[in-house]
Amino acid sequence: MDRAKRIIEIESLAENLLKSRKNSPLLRLKVLYFASVYENLSVSMIIEKLGIKKSNFALLTRELEEEGLIEILQAEIDKRCRSIKLTNKGREELESYITEVENILTPSSIEVDKALETITDYLNKII
Repeated sequence: MDRAKRIIEIESLAENLLKSRKNSPLLRLKVLYFASVYENLSVSMIIEKLGIKKSNFALLTRELEEEGLIEILQAEIDKRCRSIKLTNKGREELESYITEVENILTPSSIEVDKALETITDYLNKII
């Protein structure tokens, strides 16, 4: 039970930290992040990792595509599958946001960085 409570606390605190930065909605930045990290991952897998409805994701990605931040690509083998590619403009927006958050989080330590890596690895294995 302690693990579940800690995950809830981590998620809440991290979300509050990230929401307080810039004027960009957090979900928008999450989509940009996942598009940068999982460029070859299908849209449905990104939706699963984000834990949102397909309709909400479709609306958001349409906006991001219209703004020139992402490209929606069709898979070559299976035309039903789509993936997201971050454009240079999208990468710049994401990097600007990440730099801003990094500045808030510094100075860091090896222990903190290792703990974050461990949490990320664990959550990626079970989601």
